[in-house]
Amino acid sequence: MRRLAAVLALRCPRCLRGRVWRSFLAMHERCPVCGLVFEREPGYFTGAMVVSYAIAVPTFGLIVIALLVLGLDTGVALLLGAVLYLGLAPFIFRFSRVIWLQLDWVLDPADTGDAPLG
Repeated sequence: MRRLAAVLALRCPRCLRGRVWRSFLAMHERCPVCGLVFEREPGYFTGAMVVSYAIAVPTFGLIVIALLVLGLDTGVALLLGAVLYLGLAPFIFRFSRVIWLQLDWVLDPADTGDAPLG
């Protein structure tokens, strides 16, 4: 339950308290509380793209279905759904990275990530 709360609050996977995001679209390199390096290796967040896709497809589908239920034409619903989805894309980006961090930490916590890359 604490881990789910950490995902929703966009917190560090190790200490569950440090903020992952420095600003709306800029991440901290390491946790400000425990020092965990978030990007374990170059290309680390490629897995977050899969998470993003898994969130994006159902989200877009639900938006389009809701617009169709409201009586819009299919083409209009798809176009308007795409526009509405674009407003959600930055939020999906943020959550997909945090979900990826949390999932990776649960599956492989042995790598402490304390050492800087390079």
